[in-house]
Amino acid sequence: MSKSVSVIVTDDLDGSAAAETVVFGLDGVTYEVDLGAANRAELERALAPVIAAARRLPRGGRRGGGRAGGAPADRSAVRAWAKASGMTVSERGRISAEIMRQYDEAH
Repeated sequence: MSKSVSVIVTDDLDGSAAAETVVFGLDGVTYEVDLGAANRAELERALAPVIAAARRLPRGGRRGGGRAGGAPADRSAVRAWAKASGMTVSERGRISAEIMRQYDEAH
């Protein structure tokens, strides 16, 4: 016995057939939506001015150590800030991602 399975991708906005998955990102969050030709063209038109002014990042996301500002954080400044904030941080070695995240949010 053989089976044939068909997957029909429909537009997430209007339910039309023949949609394709579109992936985009904003504020460090990646989204995907299935769009037909008309809705994809509308999205591309809406984003065109922003894309024209934007800087393209390499695949894999942010550059510069993952910080929004681009430059890596001064580790001694992070350690001093963490200690002043009552956090436990070692004098040497890796600083936890959670402390780095909190430092980035505070600065």
